[in-house]
Formats: sequence, structure tokens, C-alpha cells
Amino acid sequence: MRLKKFVIIIAVSTFLALCVAGGAYLDLKAYGVRPANSSQGSKIITFHPGLTFKTATRILYQNEIIKHPKKFELLARIKGYDKQLKAGEYLLSSTMTPLKILDKIVKGTVILHKLTVPEGYNLYQIAEIVATEGFGTEADFIKAATDPAFARRNGIEADSLEGYLFPDTYYFRKGVSIETIITTMVDRFRSVFQEAWAHQASNLGLSIHQVVTLASIIEKETGTAFERPLISSVFHNRLKRKMRLETDPTVIYGLKNFDGNITREHLETPSPYNTYKIQGLPPGPIANPGIASIEAALHPTDTSFLYFVSKKDKTHQFSNNLTDHNRAVRKYQLNR
Repeated sequence: MRLKKFVIIIAVSTFLALCVAGGAYLDLKAYGVRPANSSQGSKIITFHPGLTFKTATRILYQNEIIKHPKKFELLARIKGYDKQLKAGEYLLSSTMTPLKILDKIVKGTVILHKLTVPEGYNLYQIAEIVATEGFGTEADFIKAATDPAFARRNGIEADSLEGYLFPDTYYFRKGVSIETIITTMVDRFRSVFQEAWAHQASNLGLSIHQVVTLASIIEKETGTAFERPLISSVFHNRLKRKMRLETDPTVIYGLKNFDGNITREHLETPSPYNTYKIQGLPPGPIANPGIASIEAALHPTDTSFLYFVSKKDKTHQFSNNLTDHNRAVRKYQLNR
């Protein structure tokens, strides 16, 4: 009789325990899909590296993103998420379910900040944008981008990454390293530079580095898109005839503290980038060209042009000989 009574007590206790456990499970399940609030706006929540899940939960609770932090921790532990918290900057709201919040912070779905690099900017101008957008300092960017060892680690056989920081719009998380930003730009260049372009460069007797260098000059000389292949033809024709390129943007790139006014003295100052003094292309790019300028460098229009001069309306007058060029200079630059 006593044994039967004991068995009944055990059975009832087990049943009640199961009921309690089942109720707790259902309650936790319901908690996971029930937002803390139905109207609160979003907040930016930052989890720093090394933060414990318990502390992260407290931050979410203090910002009224979740209710019942103990349940939130238990839910995360059951799913194995409590050891997978990713540091970063998150846009979260109490209108999101706890499960959705957990999903974001363990996947690392952080806020991404935009960084736009215009075509034709050089690495110093890009460094300024990077600093302005809060991704790091100009000095750190310039140091990394002009480090020959870092360039080679990125697969670029040059002393700097000028020309290979591909102009585009990028999105990066807060706290991303300068090195990651630069590598992403170089990877973008590599993905854009088609195999057919490499073959065409070889057909022209140019290395990829020379093509990028020429494209950067075309980028800086062009005011109107349709003229790129024409300007390219002038430089190709001059290179074939072993004429100096005599292009102002290369001279300017080689100057320190350029004030915006190029002078005769500047043109006479020796520099590896002074194409009024050196033969052929300068040692490297003077800016970071876009697709159109690279294509123009590889596919110049078939012309006999050797000169061009600005018409002061973003277009140029092209000439086959020095006499016609001087006439164009008098007309468009000297107003004679």
C-alpha cells in the first residue's frame, strides 16, 4: 500500500514538473516571437569587442529594446547564441522580436556606412574623404597606401597603390581597419580589370601598370566623356613617335604644396612626373581612373592628333601639327 502511494506521488510530481516545464517552454517560445513594444523607434546600439552576452543583454534592457532579460539570456543559451555575439554597431528596435534581435547580433548584421570615391581622385584626396567620413586618419591611410610591402601583399607590383584604389561607392562597418578599406578597393579594381583588357594591353606593348598610369592621365585631362578616346589617341601617338607627353596634371602630381596655378617654373622643375622633361610615361598613376578611362587607354580612337588645347568649355581643340596647335592656343587661350 505504501509503495502504491509512493508511486502515485512520484507520478503526480513528475506530471506537475512536466506541466511546469512545458508551461515554461511555451512561455519562452511565446517570448521569443513577441516584441517588447509595438511603437518605439529604432536605436543605434554598439557592442564593443570582448563584451559578454550578459552585459549585452543589460544594454538592450536599459535601452528598452527587450523586456525580461533573464528570458532573453535563457533563450540565447538554449539556441547556443550566447557565445556568438558579434561586436559592432546595430540598428535595433523594441518592435523587433527577441529572436530577430538575436539573429542580427549573432550574424553580425551591423550598420554599414557609405564611402564614395569619385573617379580621378588621387590617394591623398581619398585619404581626406576617409578621414571626413570617420573611418580613420589621413596619415594612416597615406602610410598604408604608399607602403610598397603592403602593395605587394595586395598583388600590386608598385611602390604605392595609387591608381588601384578603384573609384566606387563602398559600405563598411564602424571600426573597420584602414588596411581592410584599401584592400577592398584594390580587390574591386582587380574584379573590374577584365582578362580581355590584359590581352589588349599586351597587344599595345604595355604593362597593366602602364595602362593604369595612362588611364589616370586621361582621367585628369578629360572634361567631357566623349573625348576620352581622342585624348588617349594623342598620348598613344606621342608615345609611338617618342615625343614627350607634356601634360600638366603629371607635373602637378609631382609638386609639393601646389597652389592651383601652374607656372613656367613648375614646367622647368625636374621631377619623375614632369612629362615636359622625361620621356614616356611617368613612373606610376597620378590618380585612380574609372572604367571609361581605362577603356580609353586601351582603345584609343584612330587619329593622327598630336596636340590638344582646352577651349575653356570642358572640350578641346585637337591638332595634327604644331602650327595648327599654336593657332588654337592663340584662339582659345590667348583670345587672339
